[in-house]
Amino acid sequence: MATGSSAIRGWLRTRRHPARGTGAARARRAANGSVVGTGARWGLVARGTIYLLIGVLALRIATGSGGSREADSSGAVQELARQPFGEALVWAIGIGLIGMAVWRLSEALFGASGPGGRKASKRALNAGRCVFYGFVAFSVLTFVTSSKNSEGSDATSRDLTSRALELPLGRWLVGLAGLVVLGVGVGIGVRAARRTFHKHLEKARMSRRVQRVVDVLGVTGGVARGLVYAAAGVFVVIAAVDYDPGKAKGLDGTLRALAGTPAGPWLLALVALGLAVFGLFSVALARYRRV
Repeated sequence: MATGSSAIRGWLRTRRHPARGTGAARARRAANGSVVGTGARWGLVARGTIYLLIGVLALRIATGSGGSREADSSGAVQELARQPFGEALVWAIGIGLIGMAVWRLSEALFGASGPGGRKASKRALNAGRCVFYGFVAFSVLTFVTSSKNSEGSDATSRDLTSRALELPLGRWLVGLAGLVVLGVGVGIGVRAARRTFHKHLEKARMSRRVQRVVDVLGVTGGVARGLVYAAAGVFVVIAAVDYDPGKAKGLDGTLRALAGTPAGPWLLALVALGLAVFGLFSVALARYRRV
C-alpha cells in the first residue's frame, strides 16, 4: 500500500509540474552527458597547460631570464604559439576553455555533482566561473584570429580600474572588487589546504600512490594559486585607496611584485613552481575528477 501511495504522489507531482518530468529532466541529462563531460576534461587540460606555462615564465623572471614576456595567460598563449604547430595548439586551448565555461554553465543551471552541488551559493559561484572561463577563452581565440597582439593582464587591470574609478562611488566599487578578489584568493588557498577537492575525486579509480601524488599537487598548487589571487586583490584595494589605477596589477605584475619583497626572487620562484604544480594538478583532475 505504501508503495502504491508513493507512486501516486510521484504521478501527481509530475502532473502539477510537467517540466520536471519532461523538458527539465532531459536538459539535466544533457548537461550531465558525455559531451559536457568531455568538454570539462578538455577544459581542465587546457587550464593546466596555461598554468604550467605561467609557472615556467614566472620561474624565468625569478632567475633573470624572463625577458619581456608576461607571466600570465597572454604570455602563456604567446609562448605556446611559438612552438611547432603552435596555432593549432592555441586553438585547442581556446576550445578547451569554452568546454570549461559550458561545463560551469551546466553546473550553474542544473547543479554540480557531489554534496551541496545544487545550493544557490554553489550555482552562483559556478556562474561566476563560467563568465571567467568564457572571458579567458575569448581572449585566447582573439589572439589566434587577430594580429596576435593581445593585451596583457596588467594593462587590462589598469584599464578596468581606471574606468571603474570614474564611476559614481568608483573608489568604493574598486575597493569592494579588490576585497572580493582577496577573499577568493584566501578561499582558494584554504580549500586547497583543507583538501576539499577530495569530494570531487573518483577515488575508486585511483591507487593509494596516485592519491598521495594528487594530494601533494592539489595542496601545493592550490595554496600558490590562492596566494597570487589574494596579492592581486590587495593591489586593487591599494589602487582604490590611493585613487591610482596604475597601482592595480594583473597576474604578471603581481608575480613580479613578489620578487620585490624581502624574500626577493626566491619567493617568486617558489610561487612559480606552485603555479606549475597547479597546472599538473589540473591535468590530473581531467582524469580523476567527477564531472
